[in-house]
Amino acid sequence: MFLSFLSVAQDESEEDALAKMQAQLNSEVMSRPFLAERPKEVDSYIDSMLKKNVKPQEYQGTYWRQGYTCRDLLRYDWTQYRNCRYYHRYHGRYYY
Repeated sequence: MFLSFLSVAQDESEEDALAKMQAQLNSEVMSRPFLAERPKEVDSYIDSMLKKNVKPQEYQGTYWRQGYTCRDLLRYDWTQYRNCRYYHRYHGRYYY
């Protein structure tokens, strides 16, 4: 009987520890900003820049890596994602 009580107590403490870890993970995930693609805004920006005949700048940030696409920048900064999409449409390639 004593052994089953210890087993139940141990299961409850493991569940408590898992619940605390899950709550910590959830708070870490939720503390980061969620950056949605917002395709209508991106397309509107690109169309306006093309009408103004503005040449997109080369990448100035620190997140771009070889093999990335614009979508990879979305996890860091929506503006860099938008600018990458414009650069890609204008030049037909990604950053170097």
